[in-house]
Amino acid sequence: MKLQKWQANIVLLLTAVIWGASYIFIKQAIKADMPAGVINSIRGFIFAILIYLFFHRKINKMTRTDFKVGLIAGVINFIGYQLQAIGLKYTTPSNSAFLTATYIVMIPFVVWVFFKKKPLLKSYFSISICFLGTVFLTNTISNGFSLEVGDILTLLSAFFYALQIVYFSNTVASSNPFIVSFMLGSVQGIASLIWSLLFEQSSYGSINWSVAIVPVVILGVLASFGAQTMQVIGQKFTDSTSAGLILMTESLFGSILSVILGFDKLEGNLIIGGLLIVLSIFIMEFNVQRLFLKKRSFLRKR
Repeated sequence: MKLQKWQANIVLLLTAVIWGASYIFIKQAIKADMPAGVINSIRGFIFAILIYLFFHRKINKMTRTDFKVGLIAGVINFIGYQLQAIGLKYTTPSNSAFLTATYIVMIPFVVWVFFKKKPLLKSYFSISICFLGTVFLTNTISNGFSLEVGDILTLLSAFFYALQIVYFSNTVASSNPFIVSFMLGSVQGIASLIWSLLFEQSSYGSINWSVAIVPVVILGVLASFGAQTMQVIGQKFTDSTSAGLILMTESLFGSILSVILGFDKLEGNLIIGGLLIVLSIFIMEFNVQRLFLKKRSFLRKR
């Protein structure tokens, strides 16, 4: 199967919509008293089972290197998912969506720490705008300088998502994406189950399974298996800049759906904070100098 670039971008846009909606489903499961470990365990096992059913021939050819790469990626992914799900218990879906999107701003600094590549000058400008957006988003100006526990956990999860992307770019590229996806789901399911059995058993009795199970199954089928598979396909037929910009819009869709479904009110701090964070991400993704030079060259030709 081969897609044209515009078709691939539509696939990635649909991926962003699904990921944006996932914040709502996680929040619904949490409101039904399902702890983060149970949510991520069920979600991970659904993902692993479905990816194996569809791509078992490729997965059965897994090498020791594939296993090692997938295991490390899976652990990083598990920590990010776990922090995000726990954080959503103490913050709104909209805040979680925007704060999670800050992983794009963190990526250059993760590369600097692990691969000694200094960030571009615009990275410092972008991180400043992103921080200002966080200040507005969390209503720090009105309430004083204090992040909620959920906001801090979500920012930590964003760091692990940034770490995962850097790891993917530098290590996972040589492995089969479906094998890596299988390992992501498997590690998430097993590690979350162990976490849950160690720390969450006391909360099992209060879970409203009839309410929680549907959004969790939707997360496993659509947000994990469906969206990640579409991401793998879409990114094969478009450039990385377009992919990054499109996938970044998950924060916008998450916020819009959160307001529509009544988890958030459409207030000024939400709009300003969200726009500033989105602006910081665009600054990171766009090569403004190149765009300016192209425009000047075009005007000279005219």
